[in-house]
Amino acid sequence: MTLFVYRSHYEGPLGKRVRRLPDATVLDWFRRGWAAVVVEGHDTETWITAELGGPVYGLGSIFEAARREALAAPGTWQELGDLLRRHLYVEGEVRADELSVRVLTDDDEVELAYFFLDDSLVRTRADRLAYLVHDGWPLPEDADGAAPGPFTSPVPVEELAPARAGGEGVTYAVLLTFCDSESISALVPRSFPGVRLPELAGHLRALQPCAGGWPGELLALRALTAPAEDTIGPALSRCNRWPETEPAPMGEHRSLHAACLRVLEAARLEQGRDPGRSLVRHSRHLAQMSVHMNDFFGHQQWFLFDDVWAAGHADLARSLLRYAHGWDPLDDGEPR
Repeated sequence: MTLFVYRSHYEGPLGKRVRRLPDATVLDWFRRGWAAVVVEGHDTETWITAELGGPVYGLGSIFEAARREALAAPGTWQELGDLLRRHLYVEGEVRADELSVRVLTDDDEVELAYFFLDDSLVRTRADRLAYLVHDGWPLPEDADGAAPGPFTSPVPVEELAPARAGGEGVTYAVLLTFCDSESISALVPRSFPGVRLPELAGHLRALQPCAGGWPGELLALRALTAPAEDTIGPALSRCNRWPETEPAPMGEHRSLHAACLRVLEAARLEQGRDPGRSLVRHSRHLAQMSVHMNDFFGHQQWFLFDDVWAAGHADLARSLLRYAHGWDPLDDGEPR
């Protein structure tokens, strides 16, 4: 079996489309496309949409080139890689090997990536691919029976505060958010060492973020955590209604929180954003939110989890951190 993943902000709550294909290899799928489009004369985009559950930006160009230039179907993965590099329309790069084709491109609005993956690769490299091929909401939440560690991130993580004195564990923040066309590359994971998710609300209130040191989403989460709350669940729901046009809130927590509640009372969300279409979940060791931004760009995702959840779902946690770090989870190099 072959798996296809389209990483696109137009694609539902998780910003990706996952499709399972009947072909034994990635090469077989492309050879079947050659037969359908070049030999049998099917419309390229119609065939791709039926096969892959929707359009895929630029993918049809390889079959159009094959039909236009009478290109023979590839007989090996090396031939497939060469044909893709010469004839596939991309605004990024193409990577091909025996078990995969990985493509980065953009549509002049946002970055897009798509992947054809042999299922044997998905099984053996689950630490890199488990989140990429995960296609359901929400992520599994059960973690209370897991050992608390050790868990080590496979990619660099930015620590947002010194380790809490006497604290244990670490909480990771993966924010798949963006404000310009570079919507995939190098979305740096962050961490709060010495604190686990059940203690994060109090820890956030006690911290004094430096200007420019925290992403706006976490500044809003801190400001919208009420003084008496012992979990971040209610604050996540408030963040779902925080207007994008408001500056990142900073300052002494108690007065800041009151001011931010007044902002929420008067907030007018723009560009079709609908908090009622967002998805928010909070459990003891994992918080997850898919924020509806608008009908055009869909959703953006927030994940906060600690080492207890990561120990119970190690492949999923490691692959999620890689998913944020760069567009290609099979790449060992630095992100662009």
